[in-house]
Amino acid sequence: MARVEILKTYKIYIGGQFPRTESGRYYPLTDKKKEPVANVCLSSRKDFRNAVVAARSAFGGWSSRAAFNRGQILYRIAEMLEGRKDQFVNELIIQGSTAKSAAAEVSMAIDRLVYYSGWCDKYQQLFGTVNPVASSHFNFSVPEPTGVVAIIAPEESSLLGLISVIAPCIAGGNTCVVLASNSKPLCSITFGEVLATSDLPGGVINILTGTSSELHSHFSNHMDVNAVVYCRADEEEKKTIFQNSSLNVKRSFVWNNDWSKPESEHPYMILDLQEIKTTWHPIENIGIAGAKY
Repeated sequence: MARVEILKTYKIYIGGQFPRTESGRYYPLTDKKKEPVANVCLSSRKDFRNAVVAARSAFGGWSSRAAFNRGQILYRIAEMLEGRKDQFVNELIIQGSTAKSAAAEVSMAIDRLVYYSGWCDKYQQLFGTVNPVASSHFNFSVPEPTGVVAIIAPEESSLLGLISVIAPCIAGGNTCVVLASNSKPLCSITFGEVLATSDLPGGVINILTGTSSELHSHFSNHMDVNAVVYCRADEEEKKTIFQNSSLNVKRSFVWNNDWSKPESEHPYMILDLQEIKTTWHPIENIGIAGAKY
C-alpha cells in the first residue's frame, strides 16, 4: 500500500510560542502542481488579540534595551537565518520561485537584517535635534518608539517583504503583530522558528497566518495598537484601515515597494514608527574654576 505522507501543520507564532489557532481552522496549501504541501493555520480575531497582549507585554523591556543590544540581536537573527538558508530556499521553490530567485531572495533577506542592525544605534543621531530657544535652556527633540505596530505584510514577497517591514519596526524599539502572506506563508512561520532560537525576547515579533479580508479591520480598530502598516494593494482594505485608525489616532502607513531594490531599505522606515519627544533642561553656567554662577 502507498504510504500517506504526513503534512506539516505550520502553526502561528505568539509570545515566543507556537500555538495552534484558537479557532481550530486551517487551510491546505498546494504547490504549483496543485499537490498539497502543508496545512496552515487560519488565524482569528482572538489570535490577533492574544498577539497584541504579547506584544504589549514585551514592549517595555524591548524599548528600554540599549540600542546597541537591539542591533546585536538583529545581527544574531541574520546569523540564524544564514544557518538555515537551504530550508528557506526550498520553501520558496515550493511556493513557486525558481532556484536562482529563491537563493537571491534569502541572501537579500539576510543582508536586510544586517542593514537594520547597523541602524539601531545611529538613527537617533540622524533624526534627533538640539533646537534653538530664546530662554536659557537646552531643548532636545529625540525619537522614541511608537509602541505596538500591526503589520499586514506583502502578499507576493513572502520572505524578503516580511523581513523588510519587520526589521525597521523592531530596530526602532517597537513590538509588532504581523499578518504573513496568505498564498505563500511557509517562510513566515519558519522565520518564527528562527526567532524562537535567537536572542529575541518572546512577544517582540508575533506572526499570524490567515486572510487579510478577515483580519484587516481588527488590525486597525484594536485600541491597544499604536500604528498600522499595510503592504498590499486592496483599495477597500486601505480605506477601512485609515477610517478605523482614527478611532484612537493610530498612525497608518502604506508601504508598497519593490522589496528587491536597494531603495526599499532606508532609515526613514524606522522614523515612520517613531514619535518625536521634546525635552527642556535649564542651562547651568560653569566658570573657569568649575564654580556655577
